[in-house]
Amino acid sequence: MSRQVFLYDPPDRFVAGTVGLPGRRTFFLQASAGPRVTSVILEKTQVAALAERMDELLDEVVRRSGGQAPVPAVAPSEVSDTEPLESPVEEEFRVGTMALAWDGEEQRMIVEAQALVELDADSEEDLAEAEERLLQDEENGPPMLRVRLTGSQARAFAKRALDVVNAGRPPCPLCSLPLDPEGHVCPRQNGYRRGA
Repeated sequence: MSRQVFLYDPPDRFVAGTVGLPGRRTFFLQASAGPRVTSVILEKTQVAALAERMDELLDEVVRRSGGQAPVPAVAPSEVSDTEPLESPVEEEFRVGTMALAWDGEEQRMIVEAQALVELDADSEEDLAEAEERLLQDEENGPPMLRVRLTGSQARAFAKRALDVVNAGRPPCPLCSLPLDPEGHVCPRQNGYRRGA
């Protein structure tokens, strides 16, 4: 069976979003073009890391081009997307590894999210080698979502992704841990329950 690649070049829409209530949210990346929609699950920390790295890479592209690259400094309002995920949200796979690259010829950001794969190995070296072989296997590797974005689309994605990550439960003003609606046991209050 050959590797399944969900390619969007370009997507009509590429966003990070959630399903569920704060504290119990499931995070998704969702790409769509016409009637075709692909949704993949990932962790909140993966969404935050992707958005931050994307902004850093775009800043570096602008710096290296002396400001000549078609990359805006901030997300343009005309490409911002605040709509919910397209329903029904049906997961294709859970993301294990992600990669970012800038295609200088086409002036596009390339985002790749590969499925999580469990590998058996006897040692750390064997595991690293098996992981590398699997990720490089274009024929039989894990399923992958590959999206090519303009600089404006990439900035808009990063902004929305960070907004989604930060829209969860508010932090406790003392310990910075998330507050549940019923409060939480704050370690800075010697175990006393602190209300929201």
